[in-house]
Amino acid sequence: MTEDTQPRRFWLKAGGLGLALVALSAATGWSAARYGGAAIASPDIAQVREALKLRLPKTPIDAIDCKGLAGLCEVASKTTLFYVDHKAKYLVIGRIYDMEARQDLTAARLLALNPDLLAAGAARRPDASDDSAAPSRATPAKVSLSGLDPKGAIHWGPANGPKAIVFSDFNCSYCKKLEAELIAIGARVEERPISILAKESRTLAEAVLCAVEPATALRKAYAGQPLTATKACNTKGLDANEAFAKAHGFGGTPVVVRPSDGAVLEGYRAGPELKAFLMSNAAPTNG
Repeated sequence: MTEDTQPRRFWLKAGGLGLALVALSAATGWSAARYGGAAIASPDIAQVREALKLRLPKTPIDAIDCKGLAGLCEVASKTTLFYVDHKAKYLVIGRIYDMEARQDLTAARLLALNPDLLAAGAARRPDASDDSAAPSRATPAKVSLSGLDPKGAIHWGPANGPKAIVFSDFNCSYCKKLEAELIAIGARVEERPISILAKESRTLAEAVLCAVEPATALRKAYAGQPLTATKACNTKGLDANEAFAKAHGFGGTPVVVRPSDGAVLEGYRAGPELKAFLMSNAAPTNG
């Protein structure tokens, strides 16, 4: 499998559910192959809800959608999504990625369910009277950089390297992989944290931005190391980053923007592709 066919974004934190990832294997009898060859009967949503109440009595169930996921039901619980089979016997916490459309379905649904997710690190779900939600906005091929606040950036890398603006979440595994690729090509990076995964992401972003040496703190954040030394600083630049990302429909991280013309490249990319994109004025391909 090449990098271009792998999921390009972060893994989902499970919030307050306190549930571990359920491994789906031949031993459980529940696998993609089981559903691949035949049509799947539509489940009774009420029965799925009752089964969830029985097995997860302390977990609030806000919405259930069993359409279009080949045997899975999407369950919304406050600001978190997880997935179950039609009998609610097996539970999956993670991201669903459409490899044909190259789209992170979980990220799109999270933004649809939580339209204020990118606003100052908030994660509110509006009241819903049914089990549906509007789709999220498509990311534009180019954006205007005039709305970016200088105080929301962390600069690192050699000054003469290919320049990149990167919107990232320090809890995002693909952002960490992208960081390694940017280092490998010697890029000059203007990193702009956004809190797209959880409230903890905002706390971590503030700690990095307010560190005595933000670029060093950024490395520690990606490595999962503790951050201690901080200074008083204005974090409104992070608010501006999140407002910018929300306004332009950034539904996940990482997102790379070319400073020369505002061209956008979504998701993790390997070093050669990154370098070619950053040093070219040609429009990128996001799909």
